[in-house]
Amino acid sequence: MKLPRRQFLRFLAGATVLPAAARAASAHTYPTRPVRIIVGFAAGGVTDLGARLIGQLLSERLGQSFIIENMPGGSTQVATETVIRAPADGYTLLMVSSTNAINVTLYDNPNYNFVRDIAPVASIVRFPLVLEVDPAVPVKTVPELIAYAKDNPGMITMASFGTGTGSHLAGEEFKMMAGIEMIHVPYRGSGPMLNDLLGGHVQVAFDNLPSSIEHIKAGKLRALAVTTATRLAALPDIPTFAEFLPGYEASSWIGVGAPRDTPTEFIRTLNSEINAGLLDPKIKARLAELSATVVVG
Repeated sequence: MKLPRRQFLRFLAGATVLPAAARAASAHTYPTRPVRIIVGFAAGGVTDLGARLIGQLLSERLGQSFIIENMPGGSTQVATETVIRAPADGYTLLMVSSTNAINVTLYDNPNYNFVRDIAPVASIVRFPLVLEVDPAVPVKTVPELIAYAKDNPGMITMASFGTGTGSHLAGEEFKMMAGIEMIHVPYRGSGPMLNDLLGGHVQVAFDNLPSSIEHIKAGKLRALAVTTATRLAALPDIPTFAEFLPGYEASSWIGVGAPRDTPTEFIRTLNSEINAGLLDPKIKARLAELSATVVVG
């Protein structure tokens, strides 16, 4: 993470010794009470899982509780506005996802400016999505799904974990490139979406692979394709979309943000501890099992 070095040094040059000492002591003792990490999706999805991983990591490294709060709604906008309006004191953080970046272009007049109002703290991981179906759907490949959709126009439900999310846009790109129509059914997160897909209430879904991989391996869901450019070691028999639709590729990512004006020294502390924790071999191995790639920054 690059810090505004010149601005920071000018600030230090204009400060007196006593305030500088106070800031150093404050950074050394942060955090002194529990910290909230706000997640814009329901529990059970990859953003929620990532928040819990980071929360546990930071709790162990900094000796304070990091509490996860799920605030689904508005494709992460409810959670984002909550964090933006919170005191910029380092005790309310946002679990950021690619959905936040999508929202910048999707909504004309949001109640905030994401780039201005959220300070980046650390990136976490990047991960692929997977196209999966209820095993009762009579298709086993992407071409079979395309043919089935063309034979049953407007009759197939395609679930996502929210309107405007990476899941939704991956599905819309597939529909456009394949020339098919499916009914979009948005949910308030990957968790409730998976529950309905496993229950047979929806037929097709695009999900972040880490959320679905265990269900796929157990045979509860049928994976048709992954959205990466190459096949994945975790699911070597599952083809990529590009094998059927050249040029198709998609991925998602998660990170941590804070309200703007959060003290730079607090952000530095969080960034340093998150980066160090993500480089732990055990954590990297666990994330690799889920086909998630650590992105330290």
